[in-house]
Amino acid sequence: MRLWILSLALSAVALPCLAGDPPTAADVAGFAQQQLQDNYPSDGPGAALLVARGDQVLFRGARGEASVELGVPLKPDSVFRIGSVTKQFAAVGLLKLVEAGKVSLDDPLSKYLPDYPNAAKITIAQLLNHTSGVKSYTGIPGVMAGPIRMDLTTAQLIDTFKNQPVDFAPGAQWAYNNSGYVLVGAVIEAASGQPWHEYLRQTLFQPLGLTHTRWGDDHALIPGQVQGYTLSQGAPAPANYASMSQPHAAGALVSTVDDLLRWNRALHEGKVLRQDTYARMIQPEGAAQKEHYGYGLERTTLRGGDLLAHGGGIFGAMSFLLYLPASDVTVAIVQNSDSVAPGKRAPEVLARKLAAYAIGQPYPELKSAALRIDQLKPLEGVYRTDARTARAMRVVDGRLVSQRIGGQRVPMVAIAPDEFLFEDGLSRLRFERDARGKVTGTRFFADGEGEGVVSPLTDEPLPAETVAVALPAAARERVVGRYTREAMVLNVFQQGEQLMAQMAGQPAFALAATSPTRFVIDSVGAALEFAPEPGPARTMTLRQGGAVLEFQRAP
Repeated sequence: MRLWILSLALSAVALPCLAGDPPTAADVAGFAQQQLQDNYPSDGPGAALLVARGDQVLFRGARGEASVELGVPLKPDSVFRIGSVTKQFAAVGLLKLVEAGKVSLDDPLSKYLPDYPNAAKITIAQLLNHTSGVKSYTGIPGVMAGPIRMDLTTAQLIDTFKNQPVDFAPGAQWAYNNSGYVLVGAVIEAASGQPWHEYLRQTLFQPLGLTHTRWGDDHALIPGQVQGYTLSQGAPAPANYASMSQPHAAGALVSTVDDLLRWNRALHEGKVLRQDTYARMIQPEGAAQKEHYGYGLERTTLRGGDLLAHGGGIFGAMSFLLYLPASDVTVAIVQNSDSVAPGKRAPEVLARKLAAYAIGQPYPELKSAALRIDQLKPLEGVYRTDARTARAMRVVDGRLVSQRIGGQRVPMVAIAPDEFLFEDGLSRLRFERDARGKVTGTRFFADGEGEGVVSPLTDEPLPAETVAVALPAAARERVVGRYTREAMVLNVFQQGEQLMAQMAGQPAFALAATSPTRFVIDSVGAALEFAPEPGPARTMTLRQGGAVLEFQRAP
């Protein structure tokens, strides 16, 4: 499980839209430009964005700075890290070897890596769709806090995780897995006799004219590549460093929005793979079906139609690339920050909004319906989906706020007496009533899709609000510091006399002390417990959503 105190994954649905004629190119361009302006500053990290219908580019633009230090503006053809969008390139590269008869999807990994533990029971297909069960190296404690900086060969990188305990038997479950795609890269190397990225260059990038797509080698000067940033204490800061040898075939490519459009057009229109190979790539199978994951691509829906997409997140960048087969629409977004600023939208949310607009089925813009407190108060309560999932609704500062038990608070915008949109404008929550008008439950529509998930109203009490206690300066100062665990880095610092906690790449939250060693963040359902020994706390335990994670103070 990936746990972030400040995770801003706001799911929200919009009211159903009737399909209309696709908007004009000028309309799409105006809408896309407004999204850029609303979500990215001109004087900080920003993004490049492209929307296309077939070969027709409806919008191509950029906003923000490629170098904040030097004040250099971003351009539409700027080069960005694309993170896990790399996976679909690696998957296709391996599938080309399948078509050439050099690899079979049913081959055991042992055919290519005979010394890898349990390799005889892991198939190539299981590496591609995250069902291999091997330990994802980015989740090994401590890796992201230091070892990720080292330059490693493919064999050296595999050595860092191959002897780790497996998460499950091959094929038994699904878990997103970066190690699996390192192994995909290793199979490419074994079968082709070339470094994975050189094979992709010769097999995909050159033939398809992807002139700005390449391995993001730290030791090379890459023309047009932007600087990467994160969010630290509310302001842009240089991104953490990772050797680009380590993301490997799981996430080490750089590209441009123009190249990503060319790639989408080639991949999804039969110019790269045979039809039968492509069909298998986009069709989830086995344990991956529940997660809608094919080979390097997710297959879900948008406004009732097929959506093929993947996102990426890596130090200094986030990305999202989607394709709508029915309308031949591409949206590509790349940004040079690994953070989403408070009140802004992540690339995936922007991409979905833009795609829906481009096909004439836009998500509605947030238009608040003013509701009185006496209309909101009867909606308060705990609504339970199942034994493990419940959502608390309460009125905070005149607004109805939704909070999954153990999760973060998400303010909602009323668009009708019983209809609420989440602030990203995608997901919707509707309160349901019986014949007498009494509230009986909620129906939650994630990303505007489907019939919604029903959660009946229970008689469980709302979680109690925290009553904070004041602490002397010495008690606050002993917990200030930088704490790390696996891929997570959490900073505790003071703003005046207020203690704050901030996960790397996310906004800062105020801590409320319940004792000298325990602090809570009600808005995200988290508690931080610091070791009580004298002097600076050496460990910190994060409790959130049923998870208990121990962090170590960094030097």
